[in-house]
Amino acid sequence: MIVLDTHAWVWWLSNPEKLSKRSRDRIERSRKNKTIYISSISVWEVAMLVEKGRLKLTMDVMDWIAKSEALPFVHFVPVSNNIALKSVQLPGELHGDPADRIIIATAIIQRGTLITKDDKILNYPHVETLW
Repeated sequence: MIVLDTHAWVWWLSNPEKLSKRSRDRIERSRKNKTIYISSISVWEVAMLVEKGRLKLTMDVMDWIAKSEALPFVHFVPVSNNIALKSVQLPGELHGDPADRIIIATAIIQRGTLITKDDKILNYPHVETLW
């Protein structure tokens, strides 16, 4: 079971060659098992990036999100109270980006491997990661 960081989700659907081979292989296995999870905070991040012009999609962001939601092997995880609290109570040293903290908390609570290229997250020892 995996949780995709926001950039991993975007790259997987738009530019899979940007993913590492290990990440692509793990995503493919998880696709077959229908165990790909994405935090709803990533929807917010994608919308913000599009709004700021830092991410260009081939279609309207609402349509892009809807197509992702329609994939039968992808599950969006709402930011529950439990996830919100966990994101504030993460152990050890970690940067303060709230979206990253929520994604990490989601992976921990879901007991999944977080697919990310973010070095700060990859070096955070309290969540299982893969790149």
